Amino acid sequence: MALKEILIFAGTTEGRVLSERLAAAGVRNRVCVATEYGELLVKSGPLVRVHRGRMGMEEIRKLAEEGDFGAVVDATHPYACVVSRNIKEAVEGMGIPYLRLERERWGDGWERPVSGGREEGDEGYGKEGQGQVTWFANHKDCAAALEQVEGNILLTVGSKELGEYCISRNLRKRLYARVLPAAESLALCGKWGIGGRQIIAMQGPFSAEMNGAVIRQYGIGCLVTKDSGRAGGFGEKLEAAMRTGIKVFVIGRPREDGDGMGFEEVCGKLGRICKREISGRETCGELGEEPGDGKEGDSGWGKDDGLEIILAGAGMGSRGCLTREAEEAISRADILLGARRLVDGHREVPERYAFYQAEQIIPFLRDIHGKTVVILFSGDTGFYSGCSRVYREIKKEIKEGRLKGSVQVMPGISSAAYLASAIGESYEDAAVYSIHGRDLCNLAGKIRRSRKVFLLVSGVKDVNRLGQILEEEDLSGCRVVTGYRLSCEDEDIRSRTPRQCRELREEGLYTCFIENPRAREARAAHGISDGEFIRGKVPMTKEEVRAVSICKLRLHRGAVVYDIGSGTGSVAVEIAGLSDDIQVCALEKKGEAVSLIEENKRKFRLENIFVTQGEAPEALAGLPKATHGFIGGSGGRMREILDALRQINPHMRVVINGVTMETICELKEILGRYTTEDAEIVQLQVSRMKQAGTCHLMNGENPVWICAFRFRPDEGEEGGERGE
Repeated sequence: MALKEILIFAGTTEGRVLSERLAAAGVRNRVCVATEYGELLVKSGPLVRVHRGRMGMEEIRKLAEEGDFGAVVDATHPYACVVSRNIKEAVEGMGIPYLRLERERWGDGWERPVSGGREEGDEGYGKEGQGQVTWFANHKDCAAALEQVEGNILLTVGSKELGEYCISRNLRKRLYARVLPAAESLALCGKWGIGGRQIIAMQGPFSAEMNGAVIRQYGIGCLVTKDSGRAGGFGEKLEAAMRTGIKVFVIGRPREDGDGMGFEEVCGKLGRICKREISGRETCGELGEEPGDGKEGDSGWGKDDGLEIILAGAGMGSRGCLTREAEEAISRADILLGARRLVDGHREVPERYAFYQAEQIIPFLRDIHGKTVVILFSGDTGFYSGCSRVYREIKKEIKEGRLKGSVQVMPGISSAAYLASAIGESYEDAAVYSIHGRDLCNLAGKIRRSRKVFLLVSGVKDVNRLGQILEEEDLSGCRVVTGYRLSCEDEDIRSRTPRQCRELREEGLYTCFIENPRAREARAAHGISDGEFIRGKVPMTKEEVRAVSICKLRLHRGAVVYDIGSGTGSVAVEIAGLSDDIQVCALEKKGEAVSLIEENKRKFRLENIFVTQGEAPEALAGLPKATHGFIGGSGGRMREILDALRQINPHMRVVINGVTMETICELKEILGRYTTEDAEIVQLQVSRMKQAGTCHLMNGENPVWICAFRFRPDEGEEGGERGE
């Protein structure tokens, strides 16, 4: 008689692991998940089917009636009370055993990371009263208590309860929400006004070190969590809070009927129902436990459980573009990961999944052992590829003991190399540029200054954008070659006019080549005369002051610069003109000045300037993370602006221009308030010759004080991007 299928409602890691254990024992199972992200985490296969979508009680009953199930396992989250009640009531009276897989609570048979009571107000851990654990019955009470807490708040209770914490504007602006990297979670953050750097989209569980780094990076004063047990990383949260001395607010678990079972007990009952041996032993790392520090084999991995992980460049997509090394690796792979168009062509590999981002790949790798896994990346692994980030994340996982095995990289053929060979062009003397997913870039400037450009784009809209730019910027004389679906059967490589590029409608993957026979060299340094700017009545940083201030910024390729109090935009224009790879965010609160910045941006044809109207520091929210900051005007809010800049990047290089006595007096105080390095203050006095009759006199400008420094993180603080 055939074995009946097991129906699993999996809202936790335990549910996914249980599905794998059943499949390993030859037992068919159907896994129900609520979201697309949940579906990605389930390992489907011949014995595992996945049902995606939220269900009410009637839908659950209908599913149970239509199938032939030997048991129903409720492995939903401990706080999903309504879902658990619906599952239990839906199968009641159907003769199908209902098993509630209950996640362990704090202290249920596992070592507590801290000692102490669980009563409200108890100091549960730390020395000399560092930190305090407070328990709450619900989110509403917790949110009310947070109003009385100072500092930033790390919210780790998921996205569904965000609304309870966002009613108060005072509370909302201090929240940092750690949520799953799923579209639904991000949409809920947007709904409740949580955006930009307030969103930490990551898949857990996290180590105590990782939690501590987040606490320090965002200046957290209170952590809010649920009692999510060992598998949910609850212990690691408390340990991080203990080390950093911050408060912890815990939402206690709802009261349950007491019919829940542990993982091992559920496996035992299912084994008796299915008449199969189903392992209930928790392998280290499967349910969120950190690997031990014992000798090889002691941690539960086993000597032969290490992964062989290969990151391979797949070329343009056709099998003919694979190197022999990559082809041999795929031939012996147990599992193949990558974009769907890359993995679908390799049906000889037993398991293939459309995973290509680190957030998808890392949790997946943690749950498998003793396999050869090949991860495919389009083009070349070292050429505008996501490979380097995935490689770093895997190396980190191996170093910290969450993965065991090895990782290597195999290069491929880039789209630029392929297209160059197809049209008989060299690319060692060409500019290679990508606008894939980039809005703030100076593409016209790049083409104007380069005889040859190979351009990587996101799709047909970027080709349309290229055609429009060539027409609008008087670059219609350029030769354009588009390469469509390179290496595929319907490959199309042809020359196009700018107008044809603008009118192109065929969606797909493109790489472009642009030849500009009238290219001219870029200027080697800043130095635009004051008279070249459109000025109006808005104050402008003068030419000599711009020269010294920009020199003190110590810019580099790829820099992102905030120009705060931009005025006419003269500093922004000078900086943006140095390199197409520099991005400048010009911030100005006055409408007249904003219009002048836009006019100067158009005059000097600089697409890499982003103009925003608003007052700092509030208007800094949502801007790209800066490496450098220039403050030409603070509106009397210098300290608030600098606090915000330091939080955005603790290594930021900052230059301040001061003219008024109030600002000049504040400069010394600034250097004493912050931990800095390479600090200096320069007083600049400029005089210009002026003719008076037959004589020539030197006419003095107002003296300007220039303060330059780089923030340095305090000891033990996590650093961001360096400003130099």
